[in-house]
Amino acid sequence: MLSIALPKGSLEDQTKLLFAQADLEVKVQARGYNPRIEDPRIDKVKILRPQEIPEYVEEGYFDLGIAGHDWVLESGADVEEIAELPFAKTGAGVVKLVVAVEESSPIESAEDIPSGSRVSTEMPNVTREYFEKLGIPVKIFYSYGATEAKIPELMDVVVDLTETGRTLVQNRLKIVGTILESTTRLLANKESWADAEKRRAMEEIKTLLLGVLDARGRVLVTLNVSKENLEAVMAELPALKKPTVSHLYNSDYLAVETVVDKAMVNILIPKLKAAGAEDSGRGG
Repeated sequence: MLSIALPKGSLEDQTKLLFAQADLEVKVQARGYNPRIEDPRIDKVKILRPQEIPEYVEEGYFDLGIAGHDWVLESGADVEEIAELPFAKTGAGVVKLVVAVEESSPIESAEDIPSGSRVSTEMPNVTREYFEKLGIPVKIFYSYGATEAKIPELMDVVVDLTETGRTLVQNRLKIVGTILESTTRLLANKESWADAEKRRAMEEIKTLLLGVLDARGRVLVTLNVSKENLEAVMAELPALKKPTVSHLYNSDYLAVETVVDKAMVNILIPKLKAAGAEDSGRGG
């Protein structure tokens, strides 16, 4: 029923992992460009450069695609962004399109970049619009890779995507501006999205993928508590979901299970113990 374009390159491994965890395993053939997903909702899968995917989805070659919001903006593709999938090549995260110059440069902000500067980037359309808004005429050169290596011999400025900025620092560059922040998106062709049957299948796949991403940020906490301390312990638990409470066999103690955000576990467990919880634990 559905055709899907998945990203090759830096997002490929994380995308395959996400689909596998959603019980939509991507089974790669010999050459790798025509994998299969054994699911009745999915007829065709292609692995392509993420830069190309938004336009192919717009043109109807695919019903669904996965690519960064940055590439949607760069291509100008008219697609439905039906879900944000917050993962990047190193896991969860946001990528930034930044402006960088040589470490020793006196330039401290993008507004200080001189007219006529040479700018290297893989995203010329977004870059051009950015400098036009700043009112700074620059010469934009398309980069076919290793953008950060072109300063200072070939270029004065680079506009590059980064998760941590580490590679820029290693190449003795400093960030002087951020053009945009981007996350990975699930894209849909507009005609396909308007088709009731296809839309239902897309919504189901979206639910599976988002369920995996949501679960990655949560952890199961289990603990035992006496009846007399139950109310004090319950008061410390997050109010988002009701915990499961069950009686332990032949005991005055109760077992409590709840799901919480991973980020709060190290703060929450000492509070639970102080309130009377025992044998606290957490599962993946």
